[in-house]
Amino acid sequence: MSDLVNESGDLLADSERITSFGKLIRKTSLDEIPQLINVLKGDMSLVGPRPLLNDYLQLYSAKQARRHEVRPGVTGWAQVNGRNAISWDSKFRFDVWYVDNLSFFLDLRILFQTLGNVLLGKGVTQQGHVSMGRFEGRKKNSFQQKGAVEKMYFKQ
Repeated sequence: MSDLVNESGDLLADSERITSFGKLIRKTSLDEIPQLINVLKGDMSLVGPRPLLNDYLQLYSAKQARRHEVRPGVTGWAQVNGRNAISWDSKFRFDVWYVDNLSFFLDLRILFQTLGNVLLGKGVTQQGHVSMGRFEGRKKNSFQQKGAVEKMYFKQ
């Protein structure tokens, strides 16, 4: 990405700063390769909830914070079920579901699905966006509401 800024000195939107090469790198997930160093160091695992910005820590509800009960991963249940094309609420539901259903066979399933999604370029961005927007926090109790995504994926 370029470092273009507006007249106030703030970075322009990702869609205005991403280069053609950057789009290719993101679509093929080659930008994730450096995280394998973190896996080798033991800071991350191959499968687990994706690490998020430290700025988000104070914004999590107690249920959303459960995603930290396992080591973060290069890929996870939220990534194979929508990646950046799903809402923050759905991502957290998938992460907590993963924590509750952790198993070796689930990890294998996620790894195989990840490979397929990467080859198909599936879920790289939300419609009309280059990257995922910032997480702004949750309204109290909205995480407990059941949505169509939860009904589709969480009863497997």
